[in-house]
Amino acid sequence: MPGENLSRDEAHERAALLSVDGYEVALDLRSAVGASDEAVRTFRSVTTIRFRRTGTGTSTFADLIAPSVNAVSLNGRSLDPAEVFDGARIALDGLADENTLVVDAQCAYSRTGEGMHRFVDPEDGEVYLYTQYEPADARRVYANFEQPDLKAPYRFSVTAPEEWTVWSNGAGERDADGVWRFAETAPISTYITCVVAGPYHYVTDTYRRGDLEIPLGAMCRKGLAKHFDADDVFLVTKQGFDFFHDNFDFPYPFGKYDQAFVPEYNLGAMENPGMVTFREEYVFRGKVTQASYEARANVILHEMAHMWFGDLVTMVWWDDLWLKESFADFMGSFVNAEATRFTNSWVTFANNRKSWAYRADQLPSTHPITADIRDLEDAKLNFDGITYAKGASVLKQLVAYAGRDAFLEGARRYFKRHAYGNTRLGDLLAILEETSGRDMKGWAKSWLQTSGVNVLAPDVTYDAEGRITELAVLQEGDELRPHRTAVGLYRLDADGALVRYARAEADVTGVRTVVAGLAGEERPDLVLVNDDDLTYCKMRFDEGSLATLREHLGDVTDPLARALCWSALWNLTRDGLVPARDFVAVVLAFAGRETEIGVLQMVHAWTKSAVTLYAAPEWREEGGRLLAEGGLRELRAAEPGSEHQLTWARFFAATASTDADLQLLEGLLDGTARIDGLDVDQELRWALLSPLAAHGRADEARIGEELARDDTATGKRHQVRLLASRPSAAVKAQAWAQVVESDALSNALVEATIAGFAQPSQRELIAPYAEKYFAAIERLWAERSIQIGMDVVRGLFPGLQDDAATLAATDAWLSAHESAAPALRRLVLEARDDLARALRAQECDRAAE
Repeated sequence: MPGENLSRDEAHERAALLSVDGYEVALDLRSAVGASDEAVRTFRSVTTIRFRRTGTGTSTFADLIAPSVNAVSLNGRSLDPAEVFDGARIALDGLADENTLVVDAQCAYSRTGEGMHRFVDPEDGEVYLYTQYEPADARRVYANFEQPDLKAPYRFSVTAPEEWTVWSNGAGERDADGVWRFAETAPISTYITCVVAGPYHYVTDTYRRGDLEIPLGAMCRKGLAKHFDADDVFLVTKQGFDFFHDNFDFPYPFGKYDQAFVPEYNLGAMENPGMVTFREEYVFRGKVTQASYEARANVILHEMAHMWFGDLVTMVWWDDLWLKESFADFMGSFVNAEATRFTNSWVTFANNRKSWAYRADQLPSTHPITADIRDLEDAKLNFDGITYAKGASVLKQLVAYAGRDAFLEGARRYFKRHAYGNTRLGDLLAILEETSGRDMKGWAKSWLQTSGVNVLAPDVTYDAEGRITELAVLQEGDELRPHRTAVGLYRLDADGALVRYARAEADVTGVRTVVAGLAGEERPDLVLVNDDDLTYCKMRFDEGSLATLREHLGDVTDPLARALCWSALWNLTRDGLVPARDFVAVVLAFAGRETEIGVLQMVHAWTKSAVTLYAAPEWREEGGRLLAEGGLRELRAAEPGSEHQLTWARFFAATASTDADLQLLEGLLDGTARIDGLDVDQELRWALLSPLAAHGRADEARIGEELARDDTATGKRHQVRLLASRPSAAVKAQAWAQVVESDALSNALVEATIAGFAQPSQRELIAPYAEKYFAAIERLWAERSIQIGMDVVRGLFPGLQDDAATLAATDAWLSAHESAAPALRRLVLEARDDLARALRAQECDRAAE
């Protein structure tokens, strides 16, 4: 039998053969605590599946990944586990019309964030458990039919340590025998079932709307309880429920609504109905900016949208993953802007989320939003910027194309027509055609079934008096699409502000589209061809507009327009059309005037990448010095105690490299230096210590002292990262061995070690690991879980060895490993593309000397 992978064809065949009536899953998690003499710590999992044969075959298989199986019975007939279980599948022959399968297994606790993850808190020794399954890791916890279109109701029961509380999708309570028993769920897919167990700090509230009452819960580790602002979590939750009930006309269908903030989480969050899980980094241990609160609110609303898009109505197979993720990503910003205090969330979307989409859509692995997902490995890699952010961008375009009312009415009909079922692209398009009267098939063919990003640019001619005779929008790309876009004209007013004075919407089609409504307008200083960010495109400028931005970007008064300008300039830099040093110059001139904190943080990240990756190597040192000088200047100028001051403090720390800069960081840490209003809390202390470790100014003992101040799970991750960042050959060898040659580290500590290993200031030190990387990755991919494999292959690619030799070595590996796992080849191809892009951008920057 095949291994852990599952193909689309196999899933289709199984769905045609059977339907599932229900699961009963009994887990014994008492083995999570105390000493264990097992090589792999396990728990008992007993699953009863009732299913019917609806096709003509008599054999199939159930999914289970477990160290051992104690017993298997099918319709009362015992099956020998040694004969039917191969480590990933249980062969089932002799099916009846109605069947009962019982599997008694020993399943393994996870340290990779896949399946039943077990975490021991270093602060107090407490053990915490949670599950994470998407796309197909429920089979690591109980036997099942692991595919999204075989929905069924579930009854979970859990035996746990007496002092623990246990949660699942349904409401639960502990019975007289000490077993936690949970209400049967509505029909749901395997990947969104969930169990959370441990001594979690738990807070409750209630959402009320007429006769509807939804019990609310929020939880985190006890060690984070003092930082947990559950009131704000509940506020956003209630605002989200208000919006969705106002607009979806389908009451929340899953009873209670718990939200767990859990440790060592691989994702941002997961939409398990009634039991949503989040990474605990959304519990803020120190001062953060409003951008962090906005991001958390976005994720809360994204996951809540999934209760309808994804949980109530689910895609048949992962090809249509976008049916849930694109909608949820769109709804996160949509609801944030309309129902919460984060009214400028579309600015963040334009500047941040779409940046992720633009990068993904220009990689060799780009794919249509409705992708060709052959198997589970394909599915795992398609949780990407296209499925999420491009899909959300396209839905924003759809709202502009079809109209808001038609879009929301389509959603309402979609939920009612397909509740608790599974759908494909055509099911949604048919409903949207009903509500909008538009041709959705043509729209979908252009936007959902093709890949790549279009470039839109202005082409303007003027008469002798300086008025526009014609303004056209030029479109480039392999696939020319219809764009509903707005073109905005901006000019400097008497006060020096760059403001819009004219705007016209147009349907851009083909290579060149004239925007008739702007003829006769006075000459603008700036033309934006995607004003208000209605469509998904890379926006270019005419020469006059680009010159205006170099001198006046900070004078653009509208936050969204300004964010679009920053984003467009960054795309020009990544594409090797604007030198990296020119982008740095614009940032140093105008970032200090940026009012939107989320935009500023994104610009900071881009600027660091510009110097690290896209600047000519011979200019890097000067570029880094300019960034640190600019960062310190803005830090000192920022309003004391403001979130801008905190953001500039972090930027300065990240770019500090000179002796004077590092001495200042040391002074801020030991109290001999002070910047008025800057609260050096524990999280900021780690940020200030990081460059000291990377530059050899903080040794193991000094890092250990900081851990003693912050002896927590978060502090441990910081310590591991800083230890791996020290500029020592022995340190790098140890870090490499811990990640590549051993699987002892948890997923969070693997991530921390990788983050510390590759420092831009240590290119020569880590150069020998380029060859070792290519020698190790195929073995590593075969031996590790896909999540750890992805983290290591991406994180340790020798991208800092940015020269032709590394590009050639990458090509050589690809040529010699044409039969390697497609998912592995995709990751290497993506990294190669990033490297080639960096080399092209460096040539552009070098030419500017």
